[in-house]
Amino acid sequence: MKPQGLRHHLGPGLACLFLVPAFCGANPPASPGPEPVAPAVSRTPDPRSAGAVPPHYEPDRFAGRAGQYYLYVWGIDSIQVKLVQSGELVRFSYRVADPSHARVLNEKANEASLVDLRAGVSLVVPTMEKVGQLRQTAAPQEGRSYWMAFSNRGRPVRRGDRVDVIIGTFRARNLVVD
Repeated sequence: MKPQGLRHHLGPGLACLFLVPAFCGANPPASPGPEPVAPAVSRTPDPRSAGAVPPHYEPDRFAGRAGQYYLYVWGIDSIQVKLVQSGELVRFSYRVADPSHARVLNEKANEASLVDLRAGVSLVVPTMEKVGQLRQTAAPQEGRSYWMAFSNRGRPVRRGDRVDVIIGTFRARNLVVD
């Protein structure tokens, strides 16, 4: 007996079940009525397209009284800890609101360190041969921002870590690294 094709064994009726119904003469199912038209929607461009940065929520850096504490006791606000220079430096910056209280942060005699308990390190402000320490030590002026950079050699401090900044008697605790 000679082998037969699939169509011969199944017959024309069953073959139409496996093939596209349009080829077998089947009509498409009837629609119940005209299709509803969707209302026109104004399309705004996707913020992720074309290199745009999507908006994101940035909460207050300090919950409740912490921000007020730094402002009233130390005379500073807008405190920020950020990785710079591809993570080789950690920059601590602040804005002076009361120069008489903030003076302790700018005194050159006060040693500055940044402590990261997760990484188990205490970073210091490096001293360059021709530049000196990477920190500002001028007398603080109201409304001006000041900064200092801590060496992060080996990059033990990472974005999202919580760190403490200690400058003489000043201590800012639990600051998040951006």
